[in-house]
Amino acid sequence: MTADRAPGWQLTSAYTAAVVAGVVLLALGVLGGRADLALIGVPGLLAAAWARAGRPGPGPDGEDAEPRGSLQEPEGSATAGELTATLRVVPGAADVVHLRIGAAGHRTTEVALRATQPTQPTQPTHEATARDVALRLSSVRTGPQDTFAIDLRGSLHTTWEQEPVQVDGTRRLVLPAAAPLGRLPLPQRLRGLTGPHSSRRLGDGAELRDIHPFTPGDRLRRIDWRTTARRSPDLDTLYVRRTYATAEATAVLVVDSRDDVGPDLHTWRGYGTLRVDEPTSLDLARHAAASVARALVEGGDRVGLEDLARRRRPLPPASGRRHLRRVVHGLALAHPKDRASVHRVRPPQVPADAVVYLFTTVLDDEPLHLVRTWRTKGHPVVVIDTLPDVHPVTENHLRIAWRIARLEREDRLAALTGEGVPVVRWAGSERDQATIRFETLARAAERHVPGRTGTP
Repeated sequence: MTADRAPGWQLTSAYTAAVVAGVVLLALGVLGGRADLALIGVPGLLAAAWARAGRPGPGPDGEDAEPRGSLQEPEGSATAGELTATLRVVPGAADVVHLRIGAAGHRTTEVALRATQPTQPTQPTHEATARDVALRLSSVRTGPQDTFAIDLRGSLHTTWEQEPVQVDGTRRLVLPAAAPLGRLPLPQRLRGLTGPHSSRRLGDGAELRDIHPFTPGDRLRRIDWRTTARRSPDLDTLYVRRTYATAEATAVLVVDSRDDVGPDLHTWRGYGTLRVDEPTSLDLARHAAASVARALVEGGDRVGLEDLARRRRPLPPASGRRHLRRVVHGLALAHPKDRASVHRVRPPQVPADAVVYLFTTVLDDEPLHLVRTWRTKGHPVVVIDTLPDVHPVTENHLRIAWRIARLEREDRLAALTGEGVPVVRWAGSERDQATIRFETLARAAERHVPGRTGTP
């Protein structure tokens, strides 16, 4: 049997069962003198002999026409929600191709494809037409994700079967989506010579500061002729309209990617599989940071990115759509590492007069140290809480451990709130209230009241 086996093909158990049944029935018929019983075993032997003679032959290239498959995936990064691909199956000499399609965190799907024989007379009869199978993978997870794992096996006349062939998809980078946000809190001091916001220094802008007598250096187009005619009919003194200069804000997004925990406490120890329909803390951090970055860039401000788990050079603040794509790509690459290797002696450096958005789970004291250091240097800080809603557990030891961790975390959040640090929750139903929360913070952090003097 081994000598007659074509390379890559082997006889199935159906062939063995037909041969054994035929031989047994034929022997019993001969020994017992039962011709009818012997005749029942003859068709099984004839069918096995016919199937054995029809083993798969070589293809046009001289090799056995074995079924094969190739996975065609879109180029570039994917967006959160769905991953698509197309599996092209060439049945070869097989009349049925069995597929087992799986992915991490998803149920395995089995499909049987019947080969479609060619309609062109010039095409070899043992070569079936290739078939395309559309694949779709739904997931709320972001970052580097494993896609499809496919096992392909062909069969011929239920007698010959191919050894399984594995077709794996590439590891794809899923970019986080951005939710629309309104106004965001900005720093008290603005930098730059132009921008979408009015600063507290004199210059070209649209917001009126005061009416002042003309001095050397004032532009002639700033003269207010109506005020001049009313205050100085003889035109002894000219009056100009002085405005606040426009400037841009600088924000730094700091992602605490040291933790990546899900709603299930059983997976916090590194065991088990995270569900694909439940975002983890890092997924929430990527989504929140992408939303804040999009709102700032669309408002004309500058945005930088810092990852606490990576020691590479941070992404410096900049503006524009192209820079926004770099920020989103950097967020997708954020992933946790060994805590011992990412301990920071000093917090990340932040540009002067920049607002810091810290995305963290607040599961340890490190965020408090960072926030207090930045506030000591005069940087306003907004903390975005990215811990997902934890599911209740029945195990007593897990319930006690989570209760202790939750109380410690609540003490840290209360300490931040007591020190005047705003905390925005970004999980569950509270995520929908983030826009209102940011709007409230933006109003509370108004830089100045029109007409009030101040230094830039």
